[in-house]
Amino acid sequence: MGWWMAWLVLAALAGVAELMTTTLALGLVAVAAVVAAVVGGAGLGLPFQIAAFAVAAGAGLGVVRPLAVRHIRQPPLLRTGTSALVGRPATVTEEVTPLAGRVRIGGEVWSARSYDEAQVIPVGCPVDVFAIEGATAVVHPRE
Repeated sequence: MGWWMAWLVLAALAGVAELMTTTLALGLVAVAAVVAAVVGGAGLGLPFQIAAFAVAAGAGLGVVRPLAVRHIRQPPLLRTGTSALVGRPATVTEEVTPLAGRVRIGGEVWSARSYDEAQVIPVGCPVDVFAIEGATAVVHPRE
């Protein structure tokens, strides 16, 4: 049995392990093992295969994986649903107290309450949406 077959077995095992762990590390090791198998299939000896494996694994784990992990962990660029309303300006349409009130956010009227429990916001006052709790906007006056 040639060494290239052993590299393919290692690649298959690492690939299956990657599917079970989803760490991205074992997948890159599997790719490095395939590179070593190609070098072995080309007729080069074991030292060249090990060097090819080491270079491919080092490049994958040292360069590709950090870039991929950073890309995966980025927050979504587009906020949707109620999270898109947080931070938007609104106008008070019915006096906002710590318990009740109404504001217009864009073209919609929302029930609202003030963020500060001691604050009453009069009609017509511009506010910012601090949070959305259920169907109620938590607002505070613009400064």
